[in-house]
Amino acid sequence: MLSGGLDSATVLAAARAKGRRCYTLSLDYGQRHRAELAAAQVLSRQLGAIEHRVMVLDYGQLGGSALTDPELAIPEERAVGIPVTYVPARNTVMLAIALGWAEILEASEIYIGVNAVDYSGYPDCRPVFVSAFQALAEVATKAGIEGHAVQIMAPLMHLTKAQIVLRGLALGVDYRETVSCYQANDLGEACGRCDACYFRREGFRQAGSADMTRYQGAIANR
Repeated sequence: MLSGGLDSATVLAAARAKGRRCYTLSLDYGQRHRAELAAAQVLSRQLGAIEHRVMVLDYGQLGGSALTDPELAIPEERAVGIPVTYVPARNTVMLAIALGWAEILEASEIYIGVNAVDYSGYPDCRPVFVSAFQALAEVATKAGIEGHAVQIMAPLMHLTKAQIVLRGLALGVDYRETVSCYQANDLGEACGRCDACYFRREGFRQAGSADMTRYQGAIANR
């Protein structure tokens, strides 16, 4: 699963370093900007994936999230509880699509960059969610029934953002190409104010690394 962000790019690089032959999948779900999808295509090529696909599913028709509904503002302060940027059941839907493609490819693993340490509190980024989806994969697919279910791999689950940054840098990830911001512009430049920007900036700072994020104009280095 390759969103075009820092975490999923790191996961792709880590899987490739383990010798995995990777196919990458992004979901065009009606998100606010296209920059992350463009970033995913570039990163897939740079990091050696065999094939990259974009599945289109207009989640925006349902609303309910600031990432898909333009009438809901992106918060520019730290959220308390589950924030309005949570997209209901997004990771469940994404993994279900990935599970189908994995079975077609006869792939043994699905890698996803969810993290339960430095994140925004989304319920579908926790270990219990990954475990539950693993149980689903074991009963909902032909491969699972035959005893060789696809394994859901979440290698960043218990890492801090700083640890993720350090791992990615060691693997040669060019974080300048990644887009994490919830309201990036068409060039993929970050706002510097949303939750995603906060965690990303803190990750670089705590890792003792220069912030490789491309920011929008006057807010650079804010």
